[in-house]
Amino acid sequence: MMGNLSREFMFVLHGLNDAKTNKQVYFAFGLLLYFFTLFANFTLIIIITLDKMLHEPMYLFVCNLYVNGICGATSFYPKILADLLSDSNLISYTACLAQTFTIYCYAFSEFTCLTLMAYDRYIAICKPLEYHSIMTHQMMLKLLLFTWLFSLLESSIGAALTMRLPLCGNDIDKIYCSNWEIVKLACTDVLLNNVYGYFLVFSHVSQAVFIIISYFRIINASLKSKTGRVKFMQTCLPHLITLINFTISILFDVMYARYGKSQQLQALRNILGMEFLIVPPLLNPLIYGIKMAQIRSRFMQLYSHKHKAVQQN
Repeated sequence: MMGNLSREFMFVLHGLNDAKTNKQVYFAFGLLLYFFTLFANFTLIIIITLDKMLHEPMYLFVCNLYVNGICGATSFYPKILADLLSDSNLISYTACLAQTFTIYCYAFSEFTCLTLMAYDRYIAICKPLEYHSIMTHQMMLKLLLFTWLFSLLESSIGAALTMRLPLCGNDIDKIYCSNWEIVKLACTDVLLNNVYGYFLVFSHVSQAVFIIISYFRIINASLKSKTGRVKFMQTCLPHLITLINFTISILFDVMYARYGKSQQLQALRNILGMEFLIVPPLLNPLIYGIKMAQIRSRFMQLYSHKHKAVQQN
């Protein structure tokens, strides 16, 4: 395939080459996971939206995670479910770029939101008397807007740099499209793409350092009082679990994409590539729904109300 090929040529996704049997089982399991992910996230978005008592910064950040989780899951599941029902796993250039853009936007937004949540918890625990004067509704709107605009900007620049590349191949060794897999097919120098990639790494490593420093201070302050320890267990622990899971899973995917060997088992490559798209959107509602008392209480009230209504009918 030559470098001057049409922008609407088809990529071939080879990630499902080893899954030639039991595709119906994988499809049913994937569909169940997708529906449950949508149900759990939408349910908690509705709960937080309708309950004015939950219109506090921490819960609005959590709600943003749920919205982002739906975006991430939807960027992945429909295509993989369609491929499980198809014999040829093809995707057009435009659709591949769109999937890449959405997945990267999800990943960047998730990590940025987790960073801002660490800042919110730092203010709440280390500077409790200043919390409401700092984390005002106006500040919340600015931070949430920043989360999305920053993520869209990062993804847009990456997509623009990739679109300029002439490609000399169409084989992608994954079950979904990713920026680096497309860049590897380029017929020309990709130095600019590499430089931007390292810039993104530096940017998000800086966020990670900020989170580590924040939590060092949060833990230090929490140990000084019983109230601080309770706050830490109820709000910071779920955030830490989410952060660690997301960071490790996306780190595995990035490291494999850059330095992984093609001889490795396809199933292992698929697991490393899918984990950050499947687990966080599924796990976040469960973690925050269980650990955060106000969300759990509101959910139980809603469930109890519906259960009584069904019995009366």
